[in-house]
Amino acid sequence: MDKDKIAEHRDFLKDSLRQTINFRFTDQHQGIEPPPVQKPPHPEQSLIELPGQEKWTAFRGTDLLDAISNRKSHRRFKAESLSLAELSFLLWSTQGIKKELAPGTALRTVPSAGCRHAFETYLLISNVDGLEMGLYRYLPLEHGLVLERQDEDLVEKLPPATLGQTFAAAAPVTFAWTVIPYRTEWRYTTAAHRVILMDVGHVCQNLYLACEAISCGTCAIAAYNQDLMDQLVGVDGVDEFTIYLAPVGKC
Repeated sequence: MDKDKIAEHRDFLKDSLRQTINFRFTDQHQGIEPPPVQKPPHPEQSLIELPGQEKWTAFRGTDLLDAISNRKSHRRFKAESLSLAELSFLLWSTQGIKKELAPGTALRTVPSAGCRHAFETYLLISNVDGLEMGLYRYLPLEHGLVLERQDEDLVEKLPPATLGQTFAAAAPVTFAWTVIPYRTEWRYTTAAHRVILMDVGHVCQNLYLACEAISCGTCAIAAYNQDLMDQLVGVDGVDEFTIYLAPVGKC
């Protein structure tokens, strides 16, 4: 093993960098407006409204102790679709907005360093009731979806993009979270990147627990072909790139 390289990467796990930063020179302290809470849809994209909490009655009553106890990674899924209400619940549980505090700042269902919430949620959908196969993006402000593109070849494209993890292609939906680093860099500059990785863990853990309420399972995927995944979700790989994946299906 390369001990010097390992030591360098271990340092990234520490919070020592924070002591070297003069936060008076961050974009936030320079008076620059914060980046928006979400990427706006393109003018030609139509909003697909998602069912609200009134449709989630059947998901209530899941015991938290049971959900934590039963939580595990699933790599085998039944050949069943997800309902739009179930997908709506999972999206709200992972990135839903409870209150918009100000431009660029919102309280969500998961914690985030400095309330920055640097992620966008893309969905590679093959079997969700009422939705065509394709790539979608969640709009938390509206609690809706926009179709990024129809793609009949999603199932074939996922295995090479996930380094041969074929179970992702067997799921009716795969969550693909991208990160827009500047949302957090705006406040924390180079200290942003360590906490971004913590934040995406919060998001995925909520997905695991929410899945328990709808008899679904998921499996976090952190190993993937960066270029192929970025191409698949249609991001530039520089100012926005894939950071975490999680296929979801009935178990």
